[in-house]
Amino acid sequence: MKRSVLALAIATSIALTGCGQPQSTDQVQSSSPEPVVETPAADPELGSFGIEVDAMNKAIKPGDDFFMFASGNWYDNFEMPADKTRYGAFTKLADRAEERVKGIIEGASEVENKTLEQQLIADYFTAYMDVEAANEKGITPIQSMLDDIANIENITQLTATFGNAWLTGTNTPIAGGLGFNRLDPDAYQVSIGVSGLGLPDRSYYLEESERFADIRTAYVANIIEMLSFAGVENAQEKANAILALETKIAEIQWPREKRRNRDLTLNQIDRADLATEYPDFDWDTYFAPSELQIPSLNVSQPEPIKQVIALINEQPLDVWKDYLTYHLISGNAGLLSDDIATANFEFYGKTLRGQQERRDRWKRAISAMSGTDSLGFAIGKVYVDQYFPESSKTKMSELVENLRTALGERIENLDWMGEETKVNAMEKLEAFNPKIGYPDEWESFEGLELTDNDIMTNVHNMRKFMQAKQVEDELKPTNRNDWFMAPQRVNAYYNPSFNEIVFPAAILQAPFFDPNADDAVNYGAIGAVIGHEMGHGFDDQGSKSDAKGVQRNWWTDDDRAAFEAKTQQLIEQYSAYEPIEGNFVNGANSLGENIGDVGGLAMAYHAYKLSLNGEEAPVIDGFTGDQRFFLAWAQVWRIKFTEEAMLNQLRAGTHAPGRYRALAPRNHDAWYTAFDVQPSDALYLAPEDRVRIW
Repeated sequence: MKRSVLALAIATSIALTGCGQPQSTDQVQSSSPEPVVETPAADPELGSFGIEVDAMNKAIKPGDDFFMFASGNWYDNFEMPADKTRYGAFTKLADRAEERVKGIIEGASEVENKTLEQQLIADYFTAYMDVEAANEKGITPIQSMLDDIANIENITQLTATFGNAWLTGTNTPIAGGLGFNRLDPDAYQVSIGVSGLGLPDRSYYLEESERFADIRTAYVANIIEMLSFAGVENAQEKANAILALETKIAEIQWPREKRRNRDLTLNQIDRADLATEYPDFDWDTYFAPSELQIPSLNVSQPEPIKQVIALINEQPLDVWKDYLTYHLISGNAGLLSDDIATANFEFYGKTLRGQQERRDRWKRAISAMSGTDSLGFAIGKVYVDQYFPESSKTKMSELVENLRTALGERIENLDWMGEETKVNAMEKLEAFNPKIGYPDEWESFEGLELTDNDIMTNVHNMRKFMQAKQVEDELKPTNRNDWFMAPQRVNAYYNPSFNEIVFPAAILQAPFFDPNADDAVNYGAIGAVIGHEMGHGFDDQGSKSDAKGVQRNWWTDDDRAAFEAKTQQLIEQYSAYEPIEGNFVNGANSLGENIGDVGGLAMAYHAYKLSLNGEEAPVIDGFTGDQRFFLAWAQVWRIKFTEEAMLNQLRAGTHAPGRYRALAPRNHDAWYTAFDVQPSDALYLAPEDRVRIW
């Protein structure tokens, strides 16, 4: 079983792009004698008021292409770095955070009398950076696991190997993790579903176009190369069989838009009834490696689970062993010698995403150790000490409350929602719990042991440490103080089970938030991001949970029908966008994000107008307040993709690409007035076609 609470618990995050129970600790300290808090400049970081005017292409009419009007000069002249597949505002801040984390790690390494966390950070990084040791070892760090796979003699041993995937990093057709009980968010619950694909989405297996056929050919070549590192014979034949097996899994899996339907994926069952409802699979053997007691479960894809069980029993054991061998090597390639890691990159980096060069090793090390399932919070506490002034948290808190007020007024004035549903909606809004910057309780790493000379040992020790926390916490009440992103992560999320909106420290920088920028800019950027996350509580899926996070229907039938009519309009609007010829945005799969964008903008604009107290906003450098508001939104979504990464985003992502998120203002009347958008303009929508939900 894989450790994947984040995916199970959190409805969404805003960017493209484990559940222990943290204990309060003061062990992490800054490596400097005094925290290095950056003093805000007197002027905005970007331009004279918070917008990069030089990035705009004013020759383009806003009503024809608002993305290019706001960012076209940047887009036409920006060259994608060789180690990137997409680049935009999020990427720029992530790079900045990465440099800062590098400094934190270097500081921790230089301290003589290290705290526990400083020692863990230093050891993990040192071990990861020892490329000579990795090259000397070759494939030997996973050889014992390869031998275990080779020695599988029956379905029972195969099932045990599936159940041990949380430790080995191996892909498996049935995967699960500890998350929250959607009917009782104060309790944990294991959720299981169908997994097991090596390509980004089932469509990569099932579509017959030349583009996808070429990808599958390259995938087979990658499988052959990976198997060759383990000395596997008849690799071509076995690679073809692995692709055929994964194609069968792809056929079984629900499409992504179906998998995000919270009604369809809520199928709770007592552990004692699992073998009866889903027979012919040894569940005791599967769950044994996790050591979880698992009194109840949720089966996210009931019929596909039954079909996968049949597939497990039908397929030759040797095919499953070859499948596991490949995924064990591929899943751990980045921790092995350069020849293995580079060969894997050639497919997963270049072919699938269009990335021309591997990222520097120190960047890969930081990525590996910065997640919430690693040392993310040990690093995060120092990050907050050095780079997140308390004044930013205070101002952000004020913005959140302004957005809450604005959304409350908007709910009260909705003409499509009845009073009974409005009462429940207002109750949910009032119960929203905002978390800003960093957790109140820092995760304890007491008992974790790492070494400075073996990265694979460290990865396994980390996984065992986190899994042990799950076993310890499984039967306890959930901890609503938990965070599922570290402070240095440039992102934000809404968690429906806790009815909370969460904004890590690293996103609270320009262009999202700048205390010295014009108010219109902050409302159009971070204000709309706040509104986006609030909107997830009221999107097509988040709206299925109540104020306490319990999944239940709190709508009248008429109101739900009116809501779904509006969301269908949004599905159709976004499904018309065609970033790559023949490949469109999936309006159904991205619906929650699009509701968040369109609704978040409406809330933020409303809050901005309230902040003016009835006065006119000043004109700054020729831009009105409304123009600055919408430009701030569009520049937040300034982004450039490789074509391969764009395809991946369309098929496997839940977000529309940024250039289409920048077009969300076409649903808002004020945008038309601000930029004199006319019916002859390409983005013009007739008033009745503009989607107004929240």
